[in-house]
Amino acid sequence: MHHMTSEGLNQTFASEFFLLGFSDHPQLQSTFFTLFLLIYLMALLGNILIITIIGTDAHLHTPMYFFLGNLATLDICCTTSIIPKMLETLMSETKSISYSSCLTQLYFCSTFLGTELLILALMAFDRYVAICNPLRYTNIMSMEFCLTTVIAIWVSSLVVSFVHTILITRLSFSERIELDHFFCEIPPVLKVSSSNTLINDIVILAADVFYGMFCFLLIVLSYIYILRSVFKMPSAANKRKAFATCSSHLMVVTLFYGGIIYTYVRPALNVTGENDKVASVVYAVVSPVMNPIIYSLRNKEVKGALAKMMQLKIWSSKM
Repeated sequence: MHHMTSEGLNQTFASEFFLLGFSDHPQLQSTFFTLFLLIYLMALLGNILIITIIGTDAHLHTPMYFFLGNLATLDICCTTSIIPKMLETLMSETKSISYSSCLTQLYFCSTFLGTELLILALMAFDRYVAICNPLRYTNIMSMEFCLTTVIAIWVSSLVVSFVHTILITRLSFSERIELDHFFCEIPPVLKVSSSNTLINDIVILAADVFYGMFCFLLIVLSYIYILRSVFKMPSAANKRKAFATCSSHLMVVTLFYGGIIYTYVRPALNVTGENDKVASVVYAVVSPVMNPIIYSLRNKEVKGALAKMMQLKIWSSKM
């Protein structure tokens, strides 16, 4: 595909990309396929189970579990936008993805990742209000506030991802582009462009400051105040309960933010590394399957609701 620029120069756009993925290890392709298929199925089942538990148990219709339900939905969307195509390319000899499909995957993937960063920050704020201002919790974290904020988060992420995608359509590429990655993501796509990506880098850095640094700072500040309040609690039982509700969220944040910052902030600062694919696997593949495990195994309310749901199913099957 050719397009004439305002300077009258031919600008060539790729008709397709070739996802190299894990082609450095051809003997392990079938092993990777089996592994990622199992991870995908576990992520789907785990997150669908979390959504079902929250939806069916009236005791879990609270802001914290509303956000957790959104997080589970995002994990399903994120893995579905990445893993099925990755499985296809693992078993394919050509390992190609069309230019339009690549941009579509890139758009939705960045939308889901950006939304998840903001939801995790909102969950930290929820824990801050619950522990530091418990008497005002119902007024501050009203369902109207939660719903409005989540909608605003989704809309803003869709808009920001649209800007990223439009800026990428302005770039030129060779007709055959080999992408040293297992899915279409902004940093590796920019890396193979033959155009000047300065504007893209500036926009990415601005988005990183907001989505990454600002949200991470909000989480850190929330937990500083939470820890101060927890240490002032006279009851050891209350301290344990507060730590239990926060530790799961902190584990998820550490896992997700670590990979995101590594993948998106470094390229924007022109710092390169060899572990990009590993970092992407952590937040795009491992994190979605770990989230339901972390929240269900470390949460008495979720385990209780699951046990109650199973008992009802067993009882109804005997009727």
